[in-house]
Amino acid sequence: MANLARIGLALVCGLLLCGRAGAESELARGKRLATEGDCVVCHTAPGHPARPFAGGYALHAYFGTVYSSNITPDKDTGIGNWTKDQFWHALHDGIDAEGAHLYPAFPYLYFAHLKREDVDAIYAYLKTVKPIRNTPPRNRLIFPANIRFAMTFWDWLFLDQSPLTPDPARSAQWNRGYEIVNGAGHCGACHTPKTFLFNDVKSKALSGETMDGWYAPNLTATRPLGLGNWSVADIELYLATGQNRFGRVVGAMKDVVESSTSKLSDQDRAAIAVYLKSLPAAPAPTPVAPTQAQMDAGSAVFVQSCSVCHGHPDQGYPALAQNATVGARDPSTVLRVILQGSQSMKPRTGAIGFSMPAFATLSDGELADVATYIRNAFGNRAGAVSEKQARDLRKLLGPGN
Repeated sequence: MANLARIGLALVCGLLLCGRAGAESELARGKRLATEGDCVVCHTAPGHPARPFAGGYALHAYFGTVYSSNITPDKDTGIGNWTKDQFWHALHDGIDAEGAHLYPAFPYLYFAHLKREDVDAIYAYLKTVKPIRNTPPRNRLIFPANIRFAMTFWDWLFLDQSPLTPDPARSAQWNRGYEIVNGAGHCGACHTPKTFLFNDVKSKALSGETMDGWYAPNLTATRPLGLGNWSVADIELYLATGQNRFGRVVGAMKDVVESSTSKLSDQDRAAIAVYLKSLPAAPAPTPVAPTQAQMDAGSAVFVQSCSVCHGHPDQGYPALAQNATVGARDPSTVLRVILQGSQSMKPRTGAIGFSMPAFATLSDGELADVATYIRNAFGNRAGAVSEKQARDLRKLLGPGN
């Protein structure tokens, strides 16, 4: 009976997919999948929106910096001379047109689950974007990460190319969300903890990870650090507009919402939300309580630098109470927002969003104190932030921060 149910669900999903494929052209499907995969953000250098897909986006990790490649159809610096087979091998096997192994900063571990016809559709779509001549900077990696051949062994250990199969015990909507999150959407590339070898810790899938100075939060049902208190509608609203009653999108996720999730269909956002709400809660560590001295010091910084706006959330500024970013397990994002400032997404209504100035003049101690204060005031309860954490983040971000 279980096999019959599995076959039945596969047929239903197949018919649904065939119906969608029949209704949408290969180019339309390729554009949709490229949008699900947020290709334009990671393959566009910051500050160069007029050069989409031309590469140069830097991804930092402890072993160095990897720059995204040019995936426009430029024949000299992009994929203009690539064949469909070569593009398939890049996404499915992590090997480029010259036979060199790619680094998992490019999430081929997730794209490897895609069907051949879907990869071909992405290829067809990218062939239609404007060709741009651009050679991204060379990767800067320490030994032995700079030896590409070593990725052969990494792939043997960690590359899973099995297709994503529907779960007959789940609804078609859940299976669609599962397909997006674990396939083209590659959510785990940022939200799943990594080992020192940079492979996913699958037993902790989507439970949160710090990437490039931003904390990609826990997407499981953990309360209050994950999505346990969020409803399906809360998740849908966040993916569509970048905000809900628990906070507003900032940092790298802001780019994802602007270029990817806000452009998905309502049905696909609902499917993602249903799937995420089904994930069991990941264990939550007990936060280290701050000292009263640190709270007092943080309160003084808050009153001087923050209260004029955040003391009046009714005027449109983000509320700090129950704010998912503020209360996250890792304080990296809230520290970075204080340090560098932030610009909200432009509301769909066309109104002007809020802008938060940078407070780079705060000392590392002041930065840690005020972050600790807001993480433990207004009904919040999160771990204290150390001066070392603030100093390490400032060092990661480089001069001027």
